[in-house]
Amino acid sequence: MRKAIVMTLAAIVSVQLGSAFAKDLFPVAGPLAMVWIRVTTGAILLLLFVRPKLRGRPRSDWGSLLWYAVSLVGMNIAFYQAMARIPIGLAVTIEFLGPLGVAIAKSRGARDLIWVGLAGAGVAMLGWSPGSLTWSGVGFALLAAAGWASYILAAPNVGRSWPGVQPVALANLLGAVVLIGPVVGLYHHVLINPWVWVIGLGVGLLSSVIPYWLELAALRTLDQRIFSILMSIEPAMGALSALIILGERLSPTDLIAMACVIAASVGVTYTAGRAAKR
Repeated sequence: MRKAIVMTLAAIVSVQLGSAFAKDLFPVAGPLAMVWIRVTTGAILLLLFVRPKLRGRPRSDWGSLLWYAVSLVGMNIAFYQAMARIPIGLAVTIEFLGPLGVAIAKSRGARDLIWVGLAGAGVAMLGWSPGSLTWSGVGFALLAAAGWASYILAAPNVGRSWPGVQPVALANLLGAVVLIGPVVGLYHHVLINPWVWVIGLGVGLLSSVIPYWLELAALRTLDQRIFSILMSIEPAMGALSALIILGERLSPTDLIAMACVIAASVGVTYTAGRAAKR
């Protein structure tokens, strides 16, 4: 189990480092172009290792894949737009309301109202932090939270039809195809820069390929409740990566608000696990 925990933590670090490197390139490429480069490189790299079986599949398989792809790509677009406008740590904190909301919606205990209040208090505190947030940034972060919640709900369906990382590879491929038109139209002058593709390849590896492989490997032996608790440190890791790579500093109020959301996530996961054992 120790190895699985290390792999989960490594996946979290990888995702947040990828986000920080992507944001560092926003002044050159822009958020939408970086999303496209990320999903394109991610699709190419994943399809080198997997060969999805496409023929003879029922319509329901394609429907579940489409839902999964829209959730995944939409979440990434909204999140990149959010972190272009507000600090990464705060964008991840608000985005984390998506999986937290799903966990609370599935819970049945009255005690979970405590965690709802704690998460709400954290979000309210973010509104008191001067100069850190913008309305558009918060709006995109909330859209990313909705996308993450939809992604969680779509994953079990697509996982039953498409084994391994096949749905991830195909979802990235669909996103790359859909976005190629607007990205080439808006950023064609940027896409001829080889340095942009070098950074984009790194972002695709860090944000898609490496974490998905690590998470899949970890979940083979790691209890899902422990996995969910470990994932709760995503906002803190996002803030730390942004501090190291981008020099983004958060106020004490921001850090306390982030801690409230993390504590709420850990709390609802822990109480849900106890209820399941009973």
